[in-house]
Amino acid sequence: MDPVSRFVFELGQLRRIRHEGWTLAGVEKPESVAEHSLRAAQIAYLLAVMEDHENPAEACAMAVFHDVGETRIGDLHKVANRYVSADEQRAVREQTGPLGEMGSTILGLWRQVEEESSTAGVIARDADLLEMAATAREYVEAGHPSAASWIDNIAPRLRTPSARRLLQSLRTTSPHSWWQGLKEMEQKR
Repeated sequence: MDPVSRFVFELGQLRRIRHEGWTLAGVEKPESVAEHSLRAAQIAYLLAVMEDHENPAEACAMAVFHDVGETRIGDLHKVANRYVSADEQRAVREQTGPLGEMGSTILGLWRQVEEESSTAGVIARDADLLEMAATAREYVEAGHPSAASWIDNIAPRLRTPSARRLLQSLRTTSPHSWWQGLKEMEQKR
C-alpha cells in the first residue's frame, strides 16, 4: 500500500499549486490546480452525457487525472512555455509506474486526453478548456477584463458540438445567475 499512499499524498500537492496563467491577467490568488481539476471533471461528465457518450464516468476520470503531472512540474503558463519545456509525460509515467496495473490505467487515461485519441479523451480535453473559459468569465466579472482573451482563444480549440454550445452560453450567462432569484422562489413555495 505504500506506493498508493505516496501517490495520495502527492495528489494533495494539486491543492497548493496555483493555475499560474491567471496571474498574467492580474489575478492575485488564482484557483488551485485541484479546484480546476474538480470542475473540469464535473464538466466532462456533463459533456459526455450531452454528447451521448456511453460511459460519462470515463471522461470524468480522465479529467480527474489529466493534471496529475503538475505535482512534479508545476503549472507552466503559455508565456513560460515559450522558454521552458517540461516532460510531463515522463512525470506522469514515473508517478504511476509504482502503482502497477492501476498506474498503467491512469497513464492510459492521461494519454487519451493529451493525444485526444478517443471520444472520451476529446470530451475530457473540451471539459478542461471549458473550465478555463468559465473561470475566465468569473475573473472578467470580478474586474479582470484581460481574462476575456482566454475565452476567445479556447473557442477554436473545442471539438464537440456540445462544448461549442456550452461555451456560447458561458459567454452570455452571468456567473451569478445561478443564485439570483432563489429567495423569490423560496417565498413562492
